[in-house]
Amino acid sequence: MDSDEFNKKANNLRKENESFYKKLKLRPPKNLDELFHEAHDEAFENIDCLTCANCCKTTSPIFYQRDIERAAKACRLKPGEFIEKYLRVDEDSDYVLRQAPCPFLDGENYCVIYEDRPNACREYPHTNRKKMQQILDLTFKNTLVCPAVLRITEEIKKKIR
Repeated sequence: MDSDEFNKKANNLRKENESFYKKLKLRPPKNLDELFHEAHDEAFENIDCLTCANCCKTTSPIFYQRDIERAAKACRLKPGEFIEKYLRVDEDSDYVLRQAPCPFLDGENYCVIYEDRPNACREYPHTNRKKMQQILDLTFKNTLVCPAVLRITEEIKKKIR
């Protein structure tokens, strides 16, 4: 699915998915993590992130101190220089990238600091973690960014209904 097709589908399902996640938050099934993990594994059998990289093109991970140190070292910069060059403080007082797309994304959707990328990037789209109930708001938002999360959501909706 190309980015235009994905955006159209995600926006068409926006209200339905928002409602679904609100209900899921209020009454999560006991096997919520299991449902997400199964759907996550199935989705990533068929999806290659390098064909999309929409997350890297549109959103910013939070950079914690250990992320800043690791990425700065990869860029051969001091942490303060890295912050000054690449980061800003957002409304939640977190360090995030100054710009989108990510400055570390190359023309073929590879991350030039992949081995040293922030933890938030390592874990994205967060659909295979424990205690999914804690991040359902974020997961809904990610249906608008990540084709895999949209697919995962559609699979879970089928299993719950």
